[in-house]
Amino acid sequence: MSKTTSNQEDPNVLEFNAYRTLVHLDTPHHAPKAINATERDAIVARMVAHLLTEDVPSRVRRVVQRLGEGPDAMRRALTALLTGRHPHGLPDDFLDDVEAVLGFEAASRPVVQPATLPVVATTIPGTGYPVASRTAVWQGDITCLAADAIVNAANDALLGCFAPFHRCIDNAIHVASGPRLRDDCARIMEAQGHAEPVGTAKATRAYALPSRFVLHTVGPQVRTALHDGHAADLASCYWSCLDVAARLPDVRTVAFCGISTGEYGYPKREAARVAIVTVAAWLADRPDAFDLVIFNVFGDDDHEAYLRAFEGY
Repeated sequence: MSKTTSNQEDPNVLEFNAYRTLVHLDTPHHAPKAINATERDAIVARMVAHLLTEDVPSRVRRVVQRLGEGPDAMRRALTALLTGRHPHGLPDDFLDDVEAVLGFEAASRPVVQPATLPVVATTIPGTGYPVASRTAVWQGDITCLAADAIVNAANDALLGCFAPFHRCIDNAIHVASGPRLRDDCARIMEAQGHAEPVGTAKATRAYALPSRFVLHTVGPQVRTALHDGHAADLASCYWSCLDVAARLPDVRTVAFCGISTGEYGYPKREAARVAIVTVAAWLADRPDAFDLVIFNVFGDDDHEAYLRAFEGY
């Protein structure tokens, strides 16, 4: 694809300024109230009891019934009920309580600051990558990364994963952020009026995550032999995310997950190559846009794919 175009330019895609105020992108989200372990357990029990009075999908109710009893089971039940729940309808005090629970739990996990990550120029000194001093590869849980904006590999409904405990990045980000994330995505999609096209991006605030924003993008599904159209669509995801991130307030660090390399089937080495080439092209004309772009990887094979892509640049 041309380095000056992306699928974001489709006139049928809801433009950034058309939803910017709808989801309050210029308003910092308040920190959750501080609670202790006893308060957490009481809040969780109260929230589960409330959610069970709703029209819970039968598959989700069965998951909850299998969890048993006790505080740990109750906490997992809360995750299952929120994951399977459609957006909207929860009062602000309930949403605040969810974020208080998430904040309490997040306090026991290490938060990774982008400034502590070594750049590619240091970790792969032989690479010819032109923006090696402005990019990093980091292996870990993206929900613990305090980048200004992190990228979520979403589906075209943009509402997150509705399968409790499913091990996809979409589910991990929504669970760690809290239900306000799904509510914001629903507002955007209701305003757009149709599914999100492949290769575009939307922004929301990140709520209980250590990041400030989440960039949601729909990658290509590779169900046949890999072809140029797949690469163009994947490149458009990276380009669109950077375009949107550049319009958000005070975003200096952006972290990408491995878009389309999970259930969508994009081969990891080829995807890594598309990712680094596209980011380099975008940054080349914008030397002051971001301090650091991070390629977040989870497994060893993902990490190896990026190392090989940089070494072969």
